[in-house]
Amino acid sequence: MIIDFHAHIFPDKIAEATVSALSKGAGIPPHSNGALSGLLEQMNKAEVDVSINLPVLTKSKQFDSIFSFAKTVNQMENGVISFCGIHPDDEEYEKHLHLIKEAGIKGIKIHPDYQGAFFDDERYVKILSLAKSLDLITVTHAGLDGAFIGQEIKCTPVRVLRLLDAIGGYDKLVLAHLGGNELYDEVFVNLAGESVYFDTSYVLPFLTQDQFEKMVERHGENKILFATDSPWQDQRKMVDILKGYGLGAHIQNKILCENAKKLLNI
Repeated sequence: MIIDFHAHIFPDKIAEATVSALSKGAGIPPHSNGALSGLLEQMNKAEVDVSINLPVLTKSKQFDSIFSFAKTVNQMENGVISFCGIHPDDEEYEKHLHLIKEAGIKGIKIHPDYQGAFFDDERYVKILSLAKSLDLITVTHAGLDGAFIGQEIKCTPVRVLRLLDAIGGYDKLVLAHLGGNELYDEVFVNLAGESVYFDTSYVLPFLTQDQFEKMVERHGENKILFATDSPWQDQRKMVDILKGYGLGAHIQNKILCENAKKLLNI
């Protein structure tokens, strides 16, 4: 079984325009059309059984539409499981997090860069504290985002540690891009080994096998989640890279599916 813990899809009516704008902003070509159909096509080619859709709210007023889309996706039972998003400016975040929990949605996605707030901002502290108490998973973008080159990175290992300290830890926190895109050394020294998950989204083609193996050893094989960042990476290529490392069946299986199954309770 293969679970991709980090993918993105958009409603059909906006998928093409949204992916085009995001691609232009980050300078990254997409590997699918950004719609559900494109993700399902990639999953079929890569033999991925489950993909987790991670929507990002760039404005708090988007909650209702994204919440509705997430529920619709989850009713389809086609291998795609959608989380919901929360924005730090959402004055009704408590109500909305409870709605997410009641709807059976397993987690939320935040993106400090696109949401204009540092990860240890008090608004995120409040949101993640409540998400933790509701036993929700939180996935956050971590490290550099290609659309914000030249700006201060908003989710760094130091800021992650500050937030964890503020809320007393959070073992269902997932840090995308192996803990911090383009911050490998800082993550390795300051964050690896903490009781949080790292996902492999986007970064595998840019790491050596030695770097990846050392991160797995230091952070722990039970806390690494296979992920691609589709449509910004090709699922088939990412599966092949992970399998090509020769990690051994036990560790490979944990990263490809068992850790995710445990976290998702499926």
